[in-house]
Amino acid sequence: MKILYLHQYFNTPDMNGGTRSYDMPKRFVKAGHEVHIITSKRSGASKNNGWTKEEIDGVFVHWLPVKYDNKMNYIRRIFSFLQFALKAGNKAKKIGGDIVFATSTPLTIAIPAIKAKKKLQIPMVFEVRDLWPELPIAVGAIKSPILIYLAKKLELWAYKNSSHIIGLSPGMCQGVVNTGYPKEKVHIIPNSCDIKLFKVDKNEENKFRARHDWLQDRPLVLYAGTLGIINGVSFLAEIAGEMLKINPEIRFLVVGTGKEEEKVRTKAKELGVYKKNFYMFPPVSKKEIPVLLSAATISTSLFIPLKEMWANSANKFFDTLAASKPIAINYGGWQKEIIESKGIGVVLDDNNSHLAALKLNSFISDKKAIDAARTSSEIVAKTEFSRDLLADKLIKVLEDTITNSPLQN
Repeated sequence: MKILYLHQYFNTPDMNGGTRSYDMPKRFVKAGHEVHIITSKRSGASKNNGWTKEEIDGVFVHWLPVKYDNKMNYIRRIFSFLQFALKAGNKAKKIGGDIVFATSTPLTIAIPAIKAKKKLQIPMVFEVRDLWPELPIAVGAIKSPILIYLAKKLELWAYKNSSHIIGLSPGMCQGVVNTGYPKEKVHIIPNSCDIKLFKVDKNEENKFRARHDWLQDRPLVLYAGTLGIINGVSFLAEIAGEMLKINPEIRFLVVGTGKEEEKVRTKAKELGVYKKNFYMFPPVSKKEIPVLLSAATISTSLFIPLKEMWANSANKFFDTLAASKPIAINYGGWQKEIIESKGIGVVLDDNNSHLAALKLNSFISDKKAIDAARTSSEIVAKTEFSRDLLADKLIKVLEDTITNSPLQN
């Protein structure tokens, strides 16, 4: 296959952020397919305001300079989305291919994807990474009735033009089916575990701990990811405040940036935990995450109390499994069910920091529970969420789509 892979926010392991759109195409190429990523270069000065091309691990990546970061307000983000969408379709059309594979967010990726599909007369598969527009509506990012109407129309238009749809969780898939899309054409392929990447030499973990006097041999609770409004990482600072009274030896480390970075830091200072048992590091590349996870006693994935987020497929969750570490979350849904049924971690209260701290301390203090969770995480990563297995599943969906497409016959 010659695959036109549209994703506005493609990252390599040298960059900060999720790498699904790097990890999957790399495996497509290994399976014998040709892949063209159409994406944006979000930072750094560029003398060339047009497209640039490079080959990364056999994948052809086409970059368009379009500024974006998590600290932008929503109007500025929409402008960034549309700026890319209006140019990416023409680029895909010029490259040509056998199939369009478009992945959200943002949902506006459907605009260039459908344009390329129609111009080239080839099938399209759409991947839903978050339930848009439900989430921005739920958090109040989209309030205008006109924008809400247009966003919902765009969602239905994207599904209508898709031969198949990939969802990253059962809840996302159900959300697609609830719009009237045929259930048999919806496939669950969640984020996955790159087990090989997360096998870290014990010496690297020891070096990391030894470099930080505040850590050394103490238990470490890690949060590595975006500090956005929806993540609610200030809650972790509140847990640290309670933990200082319960078990002052436990350390908390937040690694990342985002719109609420200063809010989290301010909260930690107000509670008297900043640089006492609560520390903050700037974001690191994906290649550096394995050492952080190796050093962690337990890793966390957090969200504000919002049921619409229960369908998420957070990279943090799967990277933790890949590293054979316990995971702590503060939300419900399918990940909670996995944690409780497989014994891979702990589910914390979502709004009571005292109860959350008590439960977290109880778990961390139980060496048998920690060891059992590590073993279970390793098994679940290998048997249910292996990146190689899920890449094969995605390849089959794309191949079957081409084979059965009336556009190809």
